[in-house]
Amino acid sequence: MTRISVLDLVPITEDGDVETSLANAADLARHVEALGYERYWVAEHHGMPGIASAATAVVLGHVGAATSRIRIGAGGIMLPNHSPLVIAEQFGTLAALYPNRIDLGLGRAPGSDQKVARALRRNLATDPGQFPRDVVELQDYFADRSEIGITAVPGAGANLDIWILGSSLFGATLAARLGLPFAFASHFAPDAMMQAIDIYRTQFQPSKQLDKSRLMLGFNVFAADSDDEAVWLSSSMQQAFVALRTGRPGRLKPPVEGYYESLPRPAQAMLDNVLSASAIGSPDTVHNRVREFAQRTGADELIVTSQMFDHERRKHSYELLQPTLLRTAASA
Repeated sequence: MTRISVLDLVPITEDGDVETSLANAADLARHVEALGYERYWVAEHHGMPGIASAATAVVLGHVGAATSRIRIGAGGIMLPNHSPLVIAEQFGTLAALYPNRIDLGLGRAPGSDQKVARALRRNLATDPGQFPRDVVELQDYFADRSEIGITAVPGAGANLDIWILGSSLFGATLAARLGLPFAFASHFAPDAMMQAIDIYRTQFQPSKQLDKSRLMLGFNVFAADSDDEAVWLSSSMQQAFVALRTGRPGRLKPPVEGYYESLPRPAQAMLDNVLSASAIGSPDTVHNRVREFAQRTGADELIVTSQMFDHERRKHSYELLQPTLLRTAASA
């Protein structure tokens, strides 16, 4: 069975503001909870004009208050930006506020550029062993191991799930070694996906948290009443990727008819690659693409993002996707 979850980038649109984006986040979380999705995640990004989830734990507190059942979490917290003790306290607090509902996905990327990383007082030294050490230290705080000599309050004994996130083979190897669930960012970095899946599954070592591997894959979905409308709606995300890759990130722009066709061939090739883990179209088109992806990868779960300019159309996309994914879950 392939479970289905939601990744919300909490977009700030060209005509919007942070207040509206945060209100939309709570509204979307309520919406997908009612539709029966597995979990709702937001991610840590800094210095990004079009993303409102930089204070990730605060956003999750807001979303948790707006919902009652759906699991909520970080996909993810960029651990090198933080002290593990502070993250233990923040997510221990969330776990106390919303028992049995909190996920903590951990990534090692800065979620920003070098200038923003310095403003975060992040250590820019590249020690490949630091992130694994920080993950283990964080686990120790949650486990309340007395040998540490420090008790995280809140945090010690918190009931939450830790995930390792990644867009390369490093995260797959670490998740397998620690016996943790693994989420791969195939929705924007699909190149190493199949190799990472193989490494994670073949090297997985059971742990106290998990007795067998548990794989989640990122996937883009733009579902609409027709294929043409879905292609048009997806141009907002295409514009966002082009802007990001050319060093001009900004707020999410409205869709543009014929945007992809207007681009030079190198930009089209970049989009073809970066959005290869995507389903864009009517419900039947989306169903076929999602089913193929789930069967090809054998993912235990897909986490779907739908980066649309119009909030109501984004909600409608998840409505159209829901019965499609229920059929996929039954056939996977």
